[in-house]
Amino acid sequence: MVNLLVDLDERRFGAEALAGALRGIEAAGYAATCGYSAGRDGGSLGAWIDDVFGGTWSSEADAGTSVVASRPDGDYAGFATYDPKGLQFRWLRGLGALPDVGIFGPFGVAPEHRKSGIGPHLLVAALASLKKRGYDRALVPAVGEEKLVEYYTRHAGARVVETFDKREFFAHRYRTLVLASGNGSNFQAVLEASREGRLPLDVTAVLCNRPGAYVFERAEAASVRAMPVVWNRPAEARATFDRRLLEAVRDVEPELVLLLGWMHLFDDAFVRQFGERTINIHPAYLPLDQTEDVVCVPDRGDGYGQQPAFRGAHAVRDALAAGAKWTGATAHMLGAATDRGRVLVRKAVRLPEGADPAAAIELLRPVEQKVVAGGIMRWVYER
Repeated sequence: MVNLLVDLDERRFGAEALAGALRGIEAAGYAATCGYSAGRDGGSLGAWIDDVFGGTWSSEADAGTSVVASRPDGDYAGFATYDPKGLQFRWLRGLGALPDVGIFGPFGVAPEHRKSGIGPHLLVAALASLKKRGYDRALVPAVGEEKLVEYYTRHAGARVVETFDKREFFAHRYRTLVLASGNGSNFQAVLEASREGRLPLDVTAVLCNRPGAYVFERAEAASVRAMPVVWNRPAEARATFDRRLLEAVRDVEPELVLLLGWMHLFDDAFVRQFGERTINIHPAYLPLDQTEDVVCVPDRGDGYGQQPAFRGAHAVRDALAAGAKWTGATAHMLGAATDRGRVLVRKAVRLPEGADPAAAIELLRPVEQKVVAGGIMRWVYER
């Protein structure tokens, strides 16, 4: 993996270059919009990015401003984000932290539009927009393919300035505690991925608040320490249980806590101590803006619509009861409010006609496992 640097000289990336790049997009038959916020139009750009590219790009685009190329029917064809703020990836802490260096990306063109020629125009328009904001140089981070290095060199004059190996992120295995309340299929997937070297984790223990849950059998079969911490509601005050739970987690001394089907809300003391190292998987497609109660979904063939953000313990059931077309999975950091932590990775899933809760949950299972793995790796990349 390499970081590339582009010198934003006036001749190549000045005001005339910006205007020319936008004209180039329009000449190819697309509408060009500069200064586009990912939250504009109810979050449809983010929904499109997730649908076409996946990964973490929608949240990265949401942190910056984009140049967007759209088809005559209004659907998106490509985008280039510039000047994202607040990203925590380790590879942005060198040159990317200097005040005269602006961050470029993410950047993508939908497969069906890649022969249109809009890609280089989007690239130049975003770099010129960084120049317009007063940056002297632009960092193109975490480029992993030689052909992409050649692309940025050819179209932007980029050069390699920093090199790193993603295997470095696997040098440390994070001591991990899983909290689960049921079957434990996501626990099983994380455990197998960690033992096969696909996730840099040492899954040390499982804590469960339901006696007899199948996750205990999975843990025993894998020789992972399993700890029941059960709340006897008639006999124990909520505050007392919360203290017991916090102590049980502290005793493991985890570097990372994974909530994989955990069905219990945490008190403020837990959030304060473990919130920045706790990832939750939620069976719904949640908005990037944690204050929003609706989310834009990628209704293929019907544009982009909105539906409620199904938070809480019964998200799948509630989505089906509401007649929603979409469900999904979101990996997010633990926050003070239920299912409103910072989104790491999310994926929307179309619900088939007539699906019942069991069928919907089964449909979600492999998606959840991929989203969990993506969320873990983003957390690792941010250490």
